[in-house]
Amino acid sequence: MLSKDCCSFYRKNISVPLCLCGEILNRAVTLVIFCGYFFAIPTAIADLRFVESGAGYTFNTGSLKGTLRKDGKSFGAGPVIDLKSGINVAAPLGLLTPYRLLDAESRYLPDARGWKSSAKLQDDGAVKVKWQADKNHPFDLQIIYRWASLEVLDAIVTVRAKKFLPRFEVFMTCYFNGFNLCHGSGKDGLVGADHKYGDWLCFPRDDDARKIIDDGRWKHPPNAVEFMPVENYMHALGMRTSLDSGLMGLMMSSPKDCFAVLMPHHEDKHYSLYCSLFGYDIEADQSATAKCRVIIDRNLSEKDVVGIYEKFVGKTERPTSN
Repeated sequence: MLSKDCCSFYRKNISVPLCLCGEILNRAVTLVIFCGYFFAIPTAIADLRFVESGAGYTFNTGSLKGTLRKDGKSFGAGPVIDLKSGINVAAPLGLLTPYRLLDAESRYLPDARGWKSSAKLQDDGAVKVKWQADKNHPFDLQIIYRWASLEVLDAIVTVRAKKFLPRFEVFMTCYFNGFNLCHGSGKDGLVGADHKYGDWLCFPRDDDARKIIDDGRWKHPPNAVEFMPVENYMHALGMRTSLDSGLMGLMMSSPKDCFAVLMPHHEDKHYSLYCSLFGYDIEADQSATAKCRVIIDRNLSEKDVVGIYEKFVGKTERPTSN
């Protein structure tokens, strides 16, 4: 992108037509010299809108391209291709896919990725996905997927209860393609997901959040899991890194929306990160909304990661108790 001063220079000294200078200011262009004149040829520019394509929605932000809800499934984004490297960063289960639906008493089946949903493209280019309450799910679920920037995808998750839901949880997931190093956020900085802590690890917001994780919800079949607490988190943030490419995936939420960040240990082949959203009572006929974000970047320092997170939630937002 060229500045106004730069365009003024070209008008005065290189005879770029005024109409082209306007084009330069508003679009990405390639300058071509022909017979002593500079010509501005518009090139493809980044688009943060989803595009309806068959049963799913495609995207090309200029940094990442791929598909949301591939084949009409209730999944998030996948594949997701990093355009610089050509690497697909998302495993088949996708990024920002809702999975388990839990409360203090029940696991609601089928899980979100097996529960039939519908989707609609919005005027701003976002995609709104809806799951309607039924005999097995006493609540409506809605997720709006929206690109916040070239490498940043948000999921705004809303639940409307049809009955009282004690300590309700939407378990949001990101499955990465071979990102073989994993970290959570501890009180003194990033903490590696070492196998010494256990097979499945969690960083709860506070001691009350630990009680929610241990209330029996994770014993419901299928695929019962026992999460081992590492320490209370400083930031509602998980990070996975590919040691081969330097690509990184960050999954984050805010302390008010996310009561735990969870993950398998480094060597586990799920290559996943999870955010447990809500974790509080939702009364009948009441709604609750939470936000979850995934970022694809590369070669970030710990300081970079913390800065990105603080920009997302605000520097003053921290866990309220320990």
